[in-house]
Amino acid sequence: MELRHLRYFVAVAERLSFTAAAEDLGVSQPPLSQQIRDLETELRTELFRRTSRRVALTEAGQVFLGHARAILAQVGQASEAARAVGEGRTGILTIGLTGSVLNGPLGRLIRVFEARYPEVEIRLHQASPEAQQAALRAGRTDLSFLRSPPEDPDLTVVPAWPERVGVALPEDHPRAAQASLSLTDLAGERYLSLRRADSRFANLLWEACLAQGFVPQLSHEVVEAQALMSLVSAGLGVALVPEQVGRLPHPGVAYRPLDEPAPRADVSALYRAPPSPVVTNFLSLLRDGGQPRPAA
Repeated sequence: MELRHLRYFVAVAERLSFTAAAEDLGVSQPPLSQQIRDLETELRTELFRRTSRRVALTEAGQVFLGHARAILAQVGQASEAARAVGEGRTGILTIGLTGSVLNGPLGRLIRVFEARYPEVEIRLHQASPEAQQAALRAGRTDLSFLRSPPEDPDLTVVPAWPERVGVALPEDHPRAAQASLSLTDLAGERYLSLRRADSRFANLLWEACLAQGFVPQLSHEVVEAQALMSLVSAGLGVALVPEQVGRLPHPGVAYRPLDEPAPRADVSALYRAPPSPVVTNFLSLLRDGGQPRPAA
């Protein structure tokens, strides 16, 4: 017995006409009649009473109709569930990130994605860049957003969004009166940094200072950009921070952009290839700039 037999049987049972059922199914009547006869032969019972004037279900046919409809409904549900997963319309998306990344467009991207794919559950996994890389390789996360991502043959890297670097300094600092600063203005300042052992981005900033001819006078290292802002607010030094972090309101902190040449805080998306359908849909949204779809 095949699903085709069940579909043919239900069509005839609902129309009580082989001719009408054949038209609905888009087949000719003789093959349809043969398929019903084959089904009855397999079941060893008649499902229809046929006369020259009408077609009616037998008692066995009435019982079989209920089961056939239930089977076809379950097959339809299973097919739709499989399509939903295959098209990335349902499932789980685990995103690795650092706290500072959420200050940029990612939050809005997640909101638009959830509106577009309400059956996908998004889980956020905050971790250091090194831990994010390990989680991606191990399959514990599906997608990560990092600044200055590492080279890893197991991971694919694509641009997510551009971001500048600026200077966070105490609001009573003499240079807070300037509209912008250069890297060399930081020479001799107490320098606050993300922990270089954990952050390629922190090392990129450090090397940018060296390229401008000075070694930063390191005062404190922390693991999160928000902690940097707290230390700046306390007057413990100045820090190079991503623009999205610096422009948030922080009591006691002034943010000033950097003159060129200046390092960048561009964010990249990382994933294992080939991406899952859910990841593919999120990357597509990222490429579109996270714009909601227009109403139909």
